Amino acid sequence: MLLLLAFPALAPADDAAVKGREMLGKWSDAVVSLKLVLRTRMSSEGKEVEQEEHASTAMATVIDPSGLLVTSLSTVDPSHMMEAMSEEEPGFKMETEIRDIKICLADGKEIPAKILLRDKDLDLAYLRPTDKLASPLTAVDLADSAKPGILDEILLLSRLGEVVNRAPTASLDRILAVVEKPRTLYVPGLMTMVAGVGCPVFTLDGKIVGLLVIRSMPGAAGSSDTGYGNAMPVIIPAADVIQGARQVPQ
Repeated sequence: MLLLLAFPALAPADDAAVKGREMLGKWSDAVVSLKLVLRTRMSSEGKEVEQEEHASTAMATVIDPSGLLVTSLSTVDPSHMMEAMSEEEPGFKMETEIRDIKICLADGKEIPAKILLRDKDLDLAYLRPTDKLASPLTAVDLADSAKPGILDEILLLSRLGEVVNRAPTASLDRILAVVEKPRTLYVPGLMTMVAGVGCPVFTLDGKIVGLLVIRSMPGAAGSSDTGYGNAMPVIIPAADVIQGARQVPQ
């Protein structure tokens, strides 16, 4: 009897797992890793306190077969977010110079790329390969989108690091809140910590919700009562990502 009673509870979880695996198989190639070399300069009250060059990684989503990608601006150029969160520190300034970007495709091939458009308000960066691709890439369809409600289940597609051969991953989560003003944002649960920003978010029926980015506000880090401080992961709707993509130069 206990086993029979348990079956209805297990069925939805199994159904979500089946749908998640199907979507991962369909869209995993549209989720790519970025390898970056950044040069960071920070100064306070006119005095330079740090200057170094370092390697970094990020996640990006292919949104056009020609190679147009979108990612979280905070992961490839953290200077705007750090300056906004450090407004209370007099004279603080941070600059990030991107010395090199390479797109790491699912087959292991690395392609040089360049950032063509930055949107600081939405925390979006759009980039393309520096040379025309020999063949089209798998790209998510931003036009086939959905608007989930609170507690609706979502799927986040991502990739792990180079140490495990950048294996594709899928994470189930739920929408915790829907922010409507000044613009629509979806607030996901804690699985975003596993997925990482820059990854696409879907509903379980296969429609794109948007892109996971960082939302930040001025003020000292940790001063907010949200539990995240003054920066937290949110989902930018697919329609806003499309609007930015239309402004990207060819």
